[in-house]
Amino acid sequence: MQAGGFANTNPSFMESSPQMVAPGGFASPNVVAEARADRIGRRGARLRQVERTSRWERGVAQMQARGLANANASVATDAGAGPNATVTPAGGAMASGFTSSNVVAEARRHLGGNPTGRGSLWCARFTNMVLQHSGYRGTGSDMASSFAKYGQRVSGPQVGAIAVMSRGRRGGHVGVITGIDAKGNPIMISGNNGNRVREAPVSRGRIYAYVMPTS
Repeated sequence: MQAGGFANTNPSFMESSPQMVAPGGFASPNVVAEARADRIGRRGARLRQVERTSRWERGVAQMQARGLANANASVATDAGAGPNATVTPAGGAMASGFTSSNVVAEARRHLGGNPTGRGSLWCARFTNMVLQHSGYRGTGSDMASSFAKYGQRVSGPQVGAIAVMSRGRRGGHVGVITGIDAKGNPIMISGNNGNRVREAPVSRGRIYAYVMPTS
């Protein structure tokens, strides 16, 4: 049978069929190209999905490696948590076995209040007070920027670390790191946050120094 009469004697093989096979059993170049493009597109979609779902897991793993949780702790997100939900290591934000955990505990004792008695510019004073009550020395300064040269500098957020951040023209701000949220932003307890001690996520881009307290 000649190739020219193949379609006439076999009407099921029409030119419009995407599965048409040319004489000799080989798919036409167009069909092969379309199939390849479809596979590439589906593979790219899967890779993008994996990247989105694993972004948080990578951030948590990095923080755990820096000492945010003990060897037996695991970090899990709440399936119903919103984008601003607070996510902390299992068993609480404090990491047992790390001496800085008592800094977090002391800072949390004052949530909602103002233990310094000052009416303004008291975030550094609050941080110094927390450190001193936890057995560490402070900077002795009411300037948030004084903590940039305090203690031991670390490369990223750790539970109990002191975070120093900018506030634009309003100066700086300082507080104690307690965890990270679902967007990967550090969670910080600080004084003079809405005129009281608060625990809330802060933009990681605004923090320019992390330091661990020293005795």
